Order: sequence, then structure tokens, then C-alpha cells
Amino acid sequence: MSSNAQLLALAQALLPNYRQPPTVMVRGEGCRIWDADGREFLDFSGGIAVLSVGHSHPKLARAIAEQAATLMHTSNLFFTEKELRLAAALVERTGFSRVYFANSGTEANEALIKLGRRWHHEHGDGARTELVSTLHSFHGRTMGAVTLTGQPKYHVGMGPMLPGVQHIAYGDLEAMERAVTERTAAVFLEPIQAEGGIIVATDAYLRGVRDICDRKGALLFFDEVQTGYGRTGKFLAREWSGVMPDACSLAKGIGGGFPLAAVVCTEKLADGLPVGSHGSTFGGNSLACAAGLAILSIFDEEKLVENAHVVGGHLGGQLEAMAADAELPAAVEARGRGLLRGLKVAPSHDAAAVLARLRDLGVLASTAGGDVIRLAPPLNVTAADCDRAVAALREAFRTTPPKA
Repeated sequence: MSSNAQLLALAQALLPNYRQPPTVMVRGEGCRIWDADGREFLDFSGGIAVLSVGHSHPKLARAIAEQAATLMHTSNLFFTEKELRLAAALVERTGFSRVYFANSGTEANEALIKLGRRWHHEHGDGARTELVSTLHSFHGRTMGAVTLTGQPKYHVGMGPMLPGVQHIAYGDLEAMERAVTERTAAVFLEPIQAEGGIIVATDAYLRGVRDICDRKGALLFFDEVQTGYGRTGKFLAREWSGVMPDACSLAKGIGGGFPLAAVVCTEKLADGLPVGSHGSTFGGNSLACAAGLAILSIFDEEKLVENAHVVGGHLGGQLEAMAADAELPAAVEARGRGLLRGLKVAPSHDAAAVLARLRDLGVLASTAGGDVIRLAPPLNVTAADCDRAVAALREAFRTTPPKA
């Protein structure tokens, strides 16, 4: 087997658009992953909230292999069994009525942009084309989705952005009241701003936005790409507030590592994308949907949503203890819900340096919002795994020097 150094010599063939450490991952199992030099890491990055059932789950791997040997792709000119079964399962679990399949979260959000505008057009109000999003949000990297994203760093050199989109402060109902007008097609919200720094919306805020949209005739869309699929301890994060959006985007954990995404919407929006108005060559292919069905089966068999709630609470309590520990002044605030957690780094320290130190200690994580260490392990993580990760995190915070 080739070493890290030997494989990294091939990296010059890639565009350098990612910031990656000099480590090449070659194998994973459960919550652990190994690099080309044989070093083991505890994976609390979770592929950025993707690995809902961990690395190389045997049931997921078997479902993908069996489907690959049976039927991978037909195009959307035909129904396929796995597509229909997964759509029915999503309707049953989410309370929504209709499903559209895509391949990634950004594609699902692009579909929502089109659905929001086209639905109003179909109902005689074509002037409703504007979109409202929030500051520090993240909705993807394609042009429509990146325009919705309320972080200017993702816009640099990519302009002009999609017209008719405004960004307002997250959590501010007065700003939302002013922003939503007779020209607003839809409001886009994350129940938790994940990339923005693990900022959890209050129930009152989400309910207030629902009321504003209802009164003013705008649609409400939730981006649950990171927060959905059991990540917060309920199947969808919207369940915590009881707010039912008109539609929501799902991705990441839906395929457990296999590319898959979906838009789920209420029956009200069923006529929003008439025949020929939108599509995806690979969206809803049999291979991806077989993976999606296996994920749901594993969720049920291993009670992973429940585990996310219980073990996530255990992890959250430990992070809160770190933030309250006077001997760890660099750890200042614990955030999150379930197994989507964050620990804010004090301005005196560099979050990237803490992250690098944590990796040296054998635990992988990621950053969010620039100054938050984000933990999003597989939903089958154990309390013992969390204890090990937190011990390493404590050491990383304790031994990372302040900024020069």
C-alpha cells in the first residue's frame, strides 16, 4: 500500500480549492478512519454531518453492492422501485406530501429556489420573485445557493449574484417583518445555522417567521441539509419547534456517504414544478435510493435518532463543562443540539490551530463560523467515543498557544 507521502505526490493534479492537511484517508469503520500510513483517527467530523451510520456500515455497503449488480440508472423517463419506495418512506416519516430527488444539498436548494418562484407563477402572482435569507447562513455553492448564502467570503470574485435576494439578521423577527413584502416568493432558514457557527434558532423565532410568511403570502423553506436525518435527536430539526415549513431540503445524512438529496414539500406545493420545469439526470437513481432505504432501515434497527438525542446530550453536557472551566479560557461557549455540536474559541486563540492540535491527538473535527470547533460524529457514536474525543479536545484547548 502506498504511504501518505507517495500519494500526496499526486495531489498536484487537483485544483487547490480545498484546504487539506497532508494526510490521505484510505479506510474507515464505524466512527474510526485510517490514513495511508496506518494511523487511526476518531472521526468527529463525520464527513461534515454526512456519515449518519458511520464508515463502511455493512448493511449500507451490501445494499449498494446488490443494487449496483441489479440496476443503477434508467433516467427519470421511467419510475424505479427504489425511488418510489424511498419517496413513500420520506412522506411517512416527515409529514410532508411530495418528494423531489437530487444529488446534493446545493441542488436541493436550487430546486427550492425554482419551486418557490414557479409556484407563485402557477398561481397567478408572477411578481413574487424575491427571496429572503439570513446573515451567516450557508445554502451551497452553485450560483443560486451561494447567493442565498449570507457569507460574503463565498461571493468574492463570483459576482454578480442572483438578483432579488436580501440577507437579514438571524433571529430578528422585526427585520423579517420588514423584509417580507408582496414581492417575496420565499424565506430560507436553517433551524440551526451550522456553517455559520452552530447557532440554534429559538422556537419563538421559527414560529414568528411562520406567522409572518402566512400573513404576507410568502413561502417558508427550511434548509435541513445538516440538521435533518436524526442529527439533532429528532428526524427533522423542525420537530423541536413544531413549525411546519412549506418545504425543506435534505441531504448529507440521507445517503450515509452516497450522493443523495431530496426536497420534501406539503401538498400545497404539489403543482409548483409542472412537467418539464425542472429535473436531474441522476436524481433519484436506483443506486442512491437503495442507499437511502438502507439508511432508514439502519436507523430503525439501531435506534440511531434516539441515540443522537441521548449521546448528543452527553456530549453537549461535556462541552458545557469545558466552556465553564476556568482552566480552559480558550473555550468560551458550547452550542448545538443532539450530535451537531460546537465549542466557540476565544478571540485570543486560533480555531484552526486548535483543530490541527486536535488532529495531532487523533481526533478529526471541523470548524464553523471561523471560530467554532464543530463536532458532528456518526449517529451510532458511543458515549465512550465522546469521552475520548472530549479528553483530546480538552488537551487541544489546553496546549494550543494563543495567537502571536
